[in-house]
Amino acid sequence: MAAFITFSFLLLIIIIFVYRSSKRRTNKVKLPYGDMGLPWIGETVEFYKAQLSNQLFEEFFQPRMKKHGNIFKTKLMGSPTVVVNGAAANKFFMSNEFKLVVSSWPTSTVELMGKNSIMEKQGDSHRCLRSIITSTLSVSGLTAMVPRMCSSIENHMQKNWLDREEISLYRSTKMLTFTIVLECLFGIGIVPETLFGVFERVLEGVLSPPVNFPGTKFARAKKARAEIEKVLAGEIRRKREDMEGGGEEEDGKLFSKLVAASIRGEITEEEVVDNVVLLVFAAHDTTSYAITMTFKMLANHPDCYSLLLKDNAAMSSRMLILQKATTHINFEGVTIPKGWKVLWTTYGTHYDEKYFPDPMSFNPSRFEDPVQAYAFIPFGGGPRLCAGFQLAKLNILVLVHYVVTRYNWSLVYPDEPFLMDPLPFPSKWMPIKISPKSDHN
Repeated sequence: MAAFITFSFLLLIIIIFVYRSSKRRTNKVKLPYGDMGLPWIGETVEFYKAQLSNQLFEEFFQPRMKKHGNIFKTKLMGSPTVVVNGAAANKFFMSNEFKLVVSSWPTSTVELMGKNSIMEKQGDSHRCLRSIITSTLSVSGLTAMVPRMCSSIENHMQKNWLDREEISLYRSTKMLTFTIVLECLFGIGIVPETLFGVFERVLEGVLSPPVNFPGTKFARAKKARAEIEKVLAGEIRRKREDMEGGGEEEDGKLFSKLVAASIRGEITEEEVVDNVVLLVFAAHDTTSYAITMTFKMLANHPDCYSLLLKDNAAMSSRMLILQKATTHINFEGVTIPKGWKVLWTTYGTHYDEKYFPDPMSFNPSRFEDPVQAYAFIPFGGGPRLCAGFQLAKLNILVLVHYVVTRYNWSLVYPDEPFLMDPLPFPSKWMPIKISPKSDHN
């Protein structure tokens, strides 16, 4: 008993010593202003509360920026974090990915998207995967994809829009973009409806606490992830056998390219699975939200809708990117200690009057003039620039074209609020009334 008490006392002294030494080292540098909040959890509760109400900028970032400036410290999910805003910060931290900072994702996100996905890769592994992905999304690759995309849209509308007076636009676009990713981007021979619900269950857990206990969002998401892995493993084996047996050549679609790379020994089967899972989410869920918001803005701005029938509209988006400092970073007179998280947001420039006058107004014409570099960053930048940003824009443009040229439509709830769980979505799934245009009956 005495030995246990002595050991516990010595352990306590060591912990206190390490803590004070760390605190002294931190105090030697000039940290950004800010509030670290409660022990361990910091300001996590305030952050998630603002996020769930879709008021993250208005209720969390903006008040702290007004109080502390464009750079401030906080603590989120147990990690000391520095939030940076502005075009200069965007350029600095995007350009220094792999040098001064590396991407840092929540544990639940890594577990569900995959430890072997491109978002977790660095160096040669990252370059190899990015090369495979971008080769599919080149100009020639996207051009070849357009007929397949049009066919998927027409089939979806024939099945889900024909003879209907009202549909859920958000639900429809989610199913459609999911179908386009599987059929047009990957070329995977799975009926989309069989996996759509399973992928949705995974999405529900990507930003949840990583508690793998029955009944939690994370546990349900892990179970769904295991189902997806099983299906994809079977598809990979089938594709590999066909390609190695000479019965099927690489067809230019991403799934074939990933499997071909695994046959050559460039990547593993686990990397194929994890990157399919990640890219399905990256290519369909945010795109379906952008499409839904496009129609909401067009419905609320008839003048823009009139112009769209002649031309195309532009949309802004919101993004949060978390990185981790790999060394002490001096930026604009303050120090970000090694190991601290760095959070940069599109809010910092997209909502700034300096870059975009009257930023909360829907005004597509603002993009007719050149925009300052690193001020408009809906797809990120630097080595982590979204590899599929051209696919996302193409997907939006083609679908919007089909809807506005073939249907008259109107929102059932013009003032429908948007919620977050974990990504933005319309609270009533945005029902719209539709009727075919006379020249497309």
